Amino acid sequence: MHEEEDGSRDTSSCAASRILAAKSVDVAELEASKEQASKLCGYLNKLSGKGPLRGYKPRWFVYDPRKCYLYYFKTPQDALPLGHIEIGDACFSYDVEGDEGQFEIRTAGKEFLLKAPSRQVMHYWLQQLQQKRWEYSNTRGAGQRDSWSSPTLACPPTGLVSKDNDAFVFEKLSESMEKVRSDFAMDTETDGGGMVGIQSARGPSAASTNPLNFSLRNFGTEIRNSMSYLRPGRGGENRRSVFYTGNSSAEEWELVDAPPKDFPEQKHHPDTHRHSFGSAFTFDFVRNSSRPKRPLLRDMRFGRNADTRSAENSPVECNGSKSLEMQLRLQSQQEELNRMQQEQTKLREELASQKELVRLLQQTLRTSQCDRQPVRPPAPAPDSSAAPDQTQGPVVTQEENTQMEALLQEKDGQIQSLCGHMERLALEKESLQQELKGLKIKVGEINDQLGMLMETIQAKDEVIIKLSQESSEQSGNHSDAGSPLPNKDQQELDILKDSLQGYKSQNKFLNKEILELTVLRRNSESREKALEAKYTALEAKMCQVESKYLVLLQEVKTPVCSSSEQSQTREVISRLLEDALQAESPDQQEHPIFKPNTVSEYDVFGFKTVPEEEEEEEKLVAKVRALELKSLSMTDQEVSVGVKWENYLASTMNRDLVRSPELKALMRCGVPHEHRSKVWRWCVSFHVKKFRDHLAPDYYETLLNVARDKPNPASKQIELDLLRTLPNNKHYASPSAGGIQKLRNILMAFSWRNPDIGYCQGLNRLAAIALLYLDQEDAFWSLIAIVEVFMPRDYYTKTLLGSQVDQRVFKDLMCEKLPRLHAHFEQYKVDFSLITFNWFLVVFVDSVVSDILFKIWDAFLFEGPKIIFRFALALFKYKEEEFLKLQDSTAIFKYLRYFTQTILDSRKLMNIAFMDMNPFPMRQIQNRRSFHLEKVRLELTELEAIRQTFLRERETSQDGRSFVSDDEEDN
Repeated sequence: MHEEEDGSRDTSSCAASRILAAKSVDVAELEASKEQASKLCGYLNKLSGKGPLRGYKPRWFVYDPRKCYLYYFKTPQDALPLGHIEIGDACFSYDVEGDEGQFEIRTAGKEFLLKAPSRQVMHYWLQQLQQKRWEYSNTRGAGQRDSWSSPTLACPPTGLVSKDNDAFVFEKLSESMEKVRSDFAMDTETDGGGMVGIQSARGPSAASTNPLNFSLRNFGTEIRNSMSYLRPGRGGENRRSVFYTGNSSAEEWELVDAPPKDFPEQKHHPDTHRHSFGSAFTFDFVRNSSRPKRPLLRDMRFGRNADTRSAENSPVECNGSKSLEMQLRLQSQQEELNRMQQEQTKLREELASQKELVRLLQQTLRTSQCDRQPVRPPAPAPDSSAAPDQTQGPVVTQEENTQMEALLQEKDGQIQSLCGHMERLALEKESLQQELKGLKIKVGEINDQLGMLMETIQAKDEVIIKLSQESSEQSGNHSDAGSPLPNKDQQELDILKDSLQGYKSQNKFLNKEILELTVLRRNSESREKALEAKYTALEAKMCQVESKYLVLLQEVKTPVCSSSEQSQTREVISRLLEDALQAESPDQQEHPIFKPNTVSEYDVFGFKTVPEEEEEEEKLVAKVRALELKSLSMTDQEVSVGVKWENYLASTMNRDLVRSPELKALMRCGVPHEHRSKVWRWCVSFHVKKFRDHLAPDYYETLLNVARDKPNPASKQIELDLLRTLPNNKHYASPSAGGIQKLRNILMAFSWRNPDIGYCQGLNRLAAIALLYLDQEDAFWSLIAIVEVFMPRDYYTKTLLGSQVDQRVFKDLMCEKLPRLHAHFEQYKVDFSLITFNWFLVVFVDSVVSDILFKIWDAFLFEGPKIIFRFALALFKYKEEEFLKLQDSTAIFKYLRYFTQTILDSRKLMNIAFMDMNPFPMRQIQNRRSFHLEKVRLELTELEAIRQTFLRERETSQDGRSFVSDDEEDN
């Protein structure tokens, strides 16, 4: 990709630099990205339901290579699958005479009918499913670790552990078998015509699925999937609310169950009055695209919109189905009825308002009538002595009464007119109801007439086609008597040729299916025989060991009287020890399937389980520890953790990992070995995203090129520490080991990125642990995340200032969380920071057993440095009682040096770290870091001043000395 973009540059120099970089950078990440891009997924119609609801429904299918399952979802954005199909033990078939694209998958006791959009897409799916089943069977039989959760991996480990192979060994399949499979393969396009793959999720099928289309069988799952549409950050950009349904033909959203007031009012023709809108009823045979389309009742009931319904009901025969034209007419009539119902609703509201107005006017009239009666007082006798202004009072009152009477008469007239208007509205309402009933009857009659007309047209079309064929045959016979075949015979011949080709393809596919199923059955039988042989060998070995232990117990039970009996007992014990520590014989190495030893030389991480240099007693203790670790890894709790991870990763099949409480809880339980590479890669990418977004994609390659061309002052120390990094791990045990060169590249690149640090002892172990599960570039970025994101500044500098501060913070936490143990250490003046300093510097590498170490790293890469404090406290809490029993400083310090190696139960330790140590806020650690940082800096300043004073005094004293030779002293 870069070569195409930079084509104008100097090709020779660019090619040379890229070749050098390609030698050191692992390409596993690129292969993983290609595999992700070519993931087998797409839409298929699945037959489901019972009774009248039985039919084909579109489902999003995704193949999961971890278990060889074909999961199906309702939409590509769903979090939980509706179900799965086990492909590993399935067989496939299809019928040539069946529907186009229909095929069948049969598993143990189940049958699944699926339908692809075309025959070509069906062939592509069948070919791919056969190939995935073949790969799964071969991998399960002769490649990967024997795991209770993941026989094969979707994202296999990309680090150094990916090269380990300690599984059963079977015979490899011959090349002739692969050749036969390729001969029977059908010719299909690589992508199924663009209908298979991630890009098909954005096709028309994706828009046709409706989130409101629930099924009773998977009701709970679909509810959770639908609610995930509303959950922010977990569905990508294409998440939509469950209260809306998409329209595939227009870029608009419409409410499914919205109340009538939420719909925009229809604008009618100005000539159409609301009192006589029946004349405006017309049959619009052409749909108005600008008119908002409300879904019909039956469409809402089955969760489909109008466009989906019209797309599913294509124009076919009229017996039991309707043509597109008739559907358009019916829909226009339905819209017209909806408009009338809305108009009726408006009229009812207006009528109710008029009634309320009449009621108010009547109340006003009654009030005015009651006030009008006492208005006229008795007229007084005329008095000539009254003032002129007093004689005008009664006149004014009479005028007001006259006005009030006129007003009341006017109100009475208005009341009568309103009553009449109300009667007219009531009559109009009755007439509208009658007219609406008539229109409904008319629509039903028109529908019947349409059906009859369509049947008549269909019958006429058939007659016309038949007559035209007969006329063409007759004309052909008259015009061309020498024609080799009539037109009808030619059509039949073409049909037969097509059928013959279909049967050939079906025969080739079924032959390949029979061939593969036979080989798979043979492989399963060979696996069964091999497992039976191993079981028999292990049972025989156990009987031998059991008999020896019984003899030993018998000897111990009876009192030893003579020296001969004592020698016999010693001989039995020595034999048992030899059997427990015996090396693998060459015969057992040639046939590892018969190997009865339960403890291998190296564990799954590449660390040596039983050291060679130690004494016999130490070897026995190491082997007992390895057996206990293996037994702990097989407990029900570990199995349940693996199942939880499988379910979680299956739910994230349609999306990337996202930080969530669920993922945090799983990380605190530990990541299974088979998923650790993928999870670590995601954690590192999440923490360094702010760095990588502003850098070139080939940033790491550029640093490597600089490290090769220019000398680095840190290179000498790096070379000295390479073989001292993890000497007990086979990936770093020798100069030719696979991890040495990668580790060298990472440390050199890091020293050029951080010249102020360069190289610090401890960085090599951090990078080496990351390399076990990550490729070279991701391990480099994991080192960046630890040094530049997790840890404070000056943590890995020459002064180790940050590390010293953390030790003081840890002492405060010890005093707070474990006061008894802290007081015990203070009483005997034991400085435990001499041991814990290395824990913090290298995150427990070489301090705990490997199984616990990687569980700590799982949580550490997800949550950050707080995990170190949690587990450091948990380790002391785990052995607190043993420490309190020791009453000597020498014994306490001796126990401090090796007590972590005696802790094997990771579940108990993690429960102490994440439950007993709560509350554990990061803000508290940061505050204490700030407090102790100032104190340590002040102390370092004082030490530096003392050192400078001492140097000056020493130089002054050396200048004042006078050296005298031996000859001068003699004289």
